[in-house]
Amino acid sequence: MIQSMTGYGKSSAELNKRKVTVEVKSLNSKQLDLSVRLPNLYKEHEMEIRNLLSRQLERGKVDFLIYVENIGNETATQINQSTLEGYYNQIKESSVKLGVELPSDWFQVLLRLPDVLKYEAQEVDEAEWAEVSRVMNEAVAQLFSFRKQEGAMLQKLFEEKIANISTLLSEIEPFEAERVDKIKGRITEALHKIEDFDYDKNRFEQEMIYYIEKLDINEEKSRLSNHLKYFLETMKSGTGQGKKLGFIAQEIGREVNTMGSKSNHAEMQQIVVKMKDELEQIKEQVLNVL
Repeated sequence: MIQSMTGYGKSSAELNKRKVTVEVKSLNSKQLDLSVRLPNLYKEHEMEIRNLLSRQLERGKVDFLIYVENIGNETATQINQSTLEGYYNQIKESSVKLGVELPSDWFQVLLRLPDVLKYEAQEVDEAEWAEVSRVMNEAVAQLFSFRKQEGAMLQKLFEEKIANISTLLSEIEPFEAERVDKIKGRITEALHKIEDFDYDKNRFEQEMIYYIEKLDINEEKSRLSNHLKYFLETMKSGTGQGKKLGFIAQEIGREVNTMGSKSNHAEMQQIVVKMKDELEQIKEQVLNVL
């Protein structure tokens, strides 16, 4: 069964002091276009995450995000009390000496001053990273599930469109014999309109056969039928067939276009237009196939 490149997954877990949430989403792309956003806490594992996603997701425009919420009383940012008090006392002394009014909102002023806030580096132990990895794998598994559901819908659509093109192909046959008779009659009538025009009937028949053979579409019909079958077989052969299905769709379009240029018959050309409409919907959606 085919898979779509479109997908979304999300998972989270509460650790001792923080809640970790992982989100991953993907859209269609010719190659793997990977964007990874991590808190500084997990930056050292970025290459490990990229390698994991590259192996599992294959193709698509992928956005991967881990964000952390503190749920404990402690935070990584602490107020440097001694520095804060020093700034406070200096500002009060300067206010008296210079005759400048004291600030109405002390904290707004003080917390912006250098070194008032200090950041304590946090370390991730093996147990925490193992839990984060589990959450990450859950999110990716949800994305895979989403891709499979979308893939099933695409496969159903493709089967319907291929069946429609196959039905339209069978509708062409009744017009083929009629088309030949019309072409012969039109050319003969044109010749008869030319006064005192004498022609070699044997040569005329030879030229007529040559002309009609150039308009013959049996080869195109046969190749188109084979391409339709090959599309269905490829679609059912497994995942990772998106590019191949796109190439087959191009070959289908080539045969349909040739039939249209050779048809020289109004009803047949209408059928070809309907085929093109069905094929266009296949080409549009095959871009989403992994």
